[in-house]
Amino acid sequence: MMSYFARLGLLLMLGSTISACSSTMKWKEEVKLHDGQIIVAERFYNLGGYPGLDAHERVPLDETVTFKLPNGKSIIWKNDFRDSVPEQNSLNHFRFDIVNGVPYLATYPAGCIAYNKWGRPNPPQVLLKYEGDQWKRITLAALPPELIGTTANVIVGRPASSLLKSFYNVEGVDTKNYYISTSEYKTILREPLPNERCPQYSSSPKAPIPITPNTSEK
Repeated sequence: MMSYFARLGLLLMLGSTISACSSTMKWKEEVKLHDGQIIVAERFYNLGGYPGLDAHERVPLDETVTFKLPNGKSIIWKNDFRDSVPEQNSLNHFRFDIVNGVPYLATYPAGCIAYNKWGRPNPPQVLLKYEGDQWKRITLAALPPELIGTTANVIVGRPASSLLKSFYNVEGVDTKNYYISTSEYKTILREPLPNERCPQYSSSPKAPIPITPNTSEK
């Protein structure tokens, strides 16, 4: 029979292993809507281990975002980043807005596996509408025209853990997104792209042009 101290040592060792392979990060950010209103979003990530020996950032496992609406209510967006599950998942959101009281979310698939799961959309974006207490996918034609061409108003991806702040105002959000040059990662597009970025198979690399955390302050 295992002694008390042996069991305690085993539990402590397992606890250290779990904490070494997982982590979390969270922050709040202002979100400026198309009509000038500003709301606050709370963002929370569960993180896994490091993808390589030389990696500085952990792999994201899932994200939960709570948007506090102007009417005082809150709605939640949850996203899973695991490529191993068959369900459609792994979306990075870049624009949240509200038109006539209805919330909308603009996202893009975070890598080729996700892009294939979502049916290889072109423009390579997935648009969502909050209806009946849940997020539903919509077509570009169903998106309010005033949102076409609008740009990122949330931090795209996540900040580098070493530079993470507890709160970002509108200017801070814009600063974090300043260096994003890929149009589908920051602008709701009207027209399809001339060339698709991903091959048509599910075992492709994680991302053709990955967005890595910004490690410099502007």
